[in-house]
Amino acid sequence: MKDATLGGYLKEHGRPPAFEGSDGHSYTVEVICERSESGWSAYLFFVRWQGSEPVGHVESDYLCEAATEEEAGLKIKRLTLHEVRRLLDGMVA
Repeated sequence: MKDATLGGYLKEHGRPPAFEGSDGHSYTVEVICERSESGWSAYLFFVRWQGSEPVGHVESDYLCEAATEEEAGLKIKRLTLHEVRRLLDGMVA
């Protein structure tokens, strides 16, 4: 499936995927890349929604590192949507 990974979903649908967390709230996910001690690091930023309003967020730890911002983004976008959902559920459980 073209949209089974985070990167595939973003490319196929042109928007971030949405999930219902184990806490019953709705979330969308964004990829964030930052400079780090080792080059560039990437993590997931989940926005919690109530209706059409953002009401909070949770962030993963750094999930990958790379020499460039582009490479870090590509690495994290290889995560499957199932893996992304498991990360979210682990943070909001």
